[in-house]
Amino acid sequence: MDAGDAAWVLASAALVLFMTPGLALFYGGMDRSRNVLNMLMMNFWCLLIVPIVWVTVGFSLAYAGAGEYIGNTDWFFLKGMGISAEDAGGDGGTLLLAVAFLGMFACITPALISGAVAGRMKFAAWAIFVPVWIVLVYCPVSFWIYGGYWGEGVVTGFLGARGSLDFAGGTVIHINAGIAALAAVMVLGKRRGWPKEGSPPHSMPLVMLGTGILWMGWFGFNAGSAFAANGTAIQAFLNTFLAAAAGGLAWGIVERLKDGHFTNLGVASGIVAGLVAITPGAGFVSGMSPIYIGLAAGLVCVFAVRLKFKAGYDDALDVVGVHFVGGLTGSLLIGFFADPEFFGGTNMAGLFYGGGAELLLEQAIAAVVTIVFSFVVTFLILKVLDLIMGIRVDEESEETGLDLSQHAETAYQTAGQRMERV
Repeated sequence: MDAGDAAWVLASAALVLFMTPGLALFYGGMDRSRNVLNMLMMNFWCLLIVPIVWVTVGFSLAYAGAGEYIGNTDWFFLKGMGISAEDAGGDGGTLLLAVAFLGMFACITPALISGAVAGRMKFAAWAIFVPVWIVLVYCPVSFWIYGGYWGEGVVTGFLGARGSLDFAGGTVIHINAGIAALAAVMVLGKRRGWPKEGSPPHSMPLVMLGTGILWMGWFGFNAGSAFAANGTAIQAFLNTFLAAAAGGLAWGIVERLKDGHFTNLGVASGIVAGLVAITPGAGFVSGMSPIYIGLAAGLVCVFAVRLKFKAGYDDALDVVGVHFVGGLTGSLLIGFFADPEFFGGTNMAGLFYGGGAELLLEQAIAAVVTIVFSFVVTFLILKVLDLIMGIRVDEESEETGLDLSQHAETAYQTAGQRMERV
């Protein structure tokens, strides 16, 4: 890999890593004050355990070989990878760079699920769930979309080989984690008092700070996925900026028209919805398309998050409404807005660019397959964990807060604690 390209991907990997602490602040601010440390630790746990799983077995299962459904063991424990020059039989570290960059995506994907189960899941159960989910759900879905590329130079995974497009993880990350979040809350059940007892964000400054960090990191998430400092990266960068702005604007306007207020939480949620929706098509669309996609995501997701009250599932921090619905919206809209000029040679184009319905059909097939697989396997993983160890805290712990019951810490001192220190 060219040195400039490598430098850009390394910088992008660092940006994607920064997104997980940003997500922790975003979710932590939205959660109750008695659970904020638990939410931070659920996210940071992903940064502790997933890299180990990724380099030992995960990357190989997600990318190695020329199969259709799952990778092989060729790259277990980073076997055969090094930094030898190409003329010495190596690749100069290109494959290790892919391991590092794509490992950051693997870290944040299960972290997204944490927002749905906020306030009621045992941390011990979460600690086991994350690595199991990475191996049994994330790695297979990754292979279906991208598998074979890093070893064979062409995608052999059955969904990608059919023609489904996913530039930076709309299907693999957001649809996958979003529908898994729905399965998780169905196994866990509702929080005590929900929905009669409201639980507004305890710290909007934390939410807005987390939103800013996510937006910044997302430039690495999307533009870095070009794996080069080239025109595709530039296009993805601009698309990411525009879609996020359009998403936040759309959500805020809908809130103002419906409820009479332009809220910080609404704008933050809209920004994230726009970022989610542009992710699958960031390198495949151009012109005004990212604005249309961001507007669509803001409009669709603002209503989607309210469905939980009618449907009765307690998605605490709107993971399903933002990530699942936003990811699905963006993935399907590739079928309309894909511009063949930015495809790197593929012939498929969206309906608005002279193509037929073939690409839209492939996007829908990939989404449906991912939804069914991820939901069923996630549901089974959590059911088994529930039978073995129980995954939900008891009522007293839930009432006291997970910071104390699960971590023996508190994020904020009470007046009495401050007086004791004096």
